[in-house]
Amino acid sequence: MTTKPSLKTGSHLLPGLAAVALFVVMATAVLRASFGDPRMFGPDAEITASIGYAMFNLDMGTVPGEGMLVAFIIIAVALDAALDGAVLLAKREEDGSAVALLADGGRRVRDRFRGGADADTDDGGDR
Repeated sequence: MTTKPSLKTGSHLLPGLAAVALFVVMATAVLRASFGDPRMFGPDAEITASIGYAMFNLDMGTVPGEGMLVAFIIIAVALDAALDGAVLLAKREEDGSAVALLADGGRRVRDRFRGGADADTDDGGDR
């Protein structure tokens, strides 16, 4: 006989409620934001060069722009942190030395989960 699913209440719901609250705050901020009128580029505007100048807060371009240096640095730091995290997760250590993750193609892990051959022996071939 099947029973109706029940909702487990407890402290594990707190992160989910915090995520929903953060979403509501961010959605409200985006929906209430007002943007200025769009600007048109002149026929002789150097758009590509002006984007590069505006990115580094230099007033050398023909198209006026807002400074984006802080956004550029924040994006660079976030991408660097993501790359460092990916490298950290991709390696593992045994006895203090780094070894490649699943260097055997995953055969030892596969055999361990299947309960088949001994995980430490390798017959050298694919099954």
